[in-house]
Parts: sequence; structure tokens; C-alpha cells
Amino acid sequence: MNFQKIFLPVLGVGMVVLAWQSYGWAGAALVGSGLVMWLLLHFNRMMHVLKRAADRPKGYVASAVMFNARLKPGVNMLHVMAMTGALGERLSAEGEQPEVYRWTDGSDSHVTCEFSAGKLVKWTLKRPEQPADEPVAEPPPGSAAPAP
Repeated sequence: MNFQKIFLPVLGVGMVVLAWQSYGWAGAALVGSGLVMWLLLHFNRMMHVLKRAADRPKGYVASAVMFNARLKPGVNMLHVMAMTGALGERLSAEGEQPEVYRWTDGSDSHVTCEFSAGKLVKWTLKRPEQPADEPVAEPPPGSAAPAP
């Protein structure tokens, strides 16, 4: 069970009750206004991220390698969407846990993220294989090349 869903509303009600006991209705109104402002700021951020994600192709990220470097375990889906600027391509079935999403860049590199209860658990970066028939670039003459 996620205690954050219970703890935060109880904390908010407790702050309003404590302010009312200490400063009367003026204190309760001040704390209530602060809580409403906090909720509006979070709602505004969520709408901004979703609006920006709606304008981008689904499952696209500018650079999968840079996206992979910025990921941390425990961040929520909204934070990941804010980093990519796009919704992920859903790979898991609807309503199934863990949720698996993929973001791909222009070079066919992709990052597959696994979310459990809305939090990032693990992710993998997959880069396309380079063909073996491509010649290896030789160092310019006069430069010190490492020994094989």
C-alpha cells in the first residue's frame, strides 16, 4: 500500500486544524490557501508536461543515450515524460504491472523503462549493432596508436 496517498491528505488536514487552533479562522484560511496554491502549482506543471507531450510523436526522444544517462530509479512517470517531452510507446498490456514503455531516437537506439506503481524501477538502453563489414578508421600517420 502506498502510504503517501494517505499521509499527505492527513498532513494537510492536520496543518489546517493546527492553524485553526493556534490562530482561529484566519490561520485556517492562510494554511488552506497555501495548500490550494501548492495543488494548483502541481496541476499546472502536469498540464504543461502533457501539453508538450501531445505535440510530439509517441515514443520519440531526441537522444536515447542522453536520456538513459539522466534516468534515476524511483522517479515517477510524469518526471520521465518531462525529460523526454513525449509519451512513451506502451509495450505491456493495459492495466498490467509492471508497465513497460519505450522511447526511441532517430538512430534507432531505444530506452525501455519499467514502471511499478508509477515509479521507475529499471531501464535498459539498446543501441543498433554496427555492420561488421565497415572498415575501421586507421589513425593518421605519426600518431601513437594503442597496441592491439
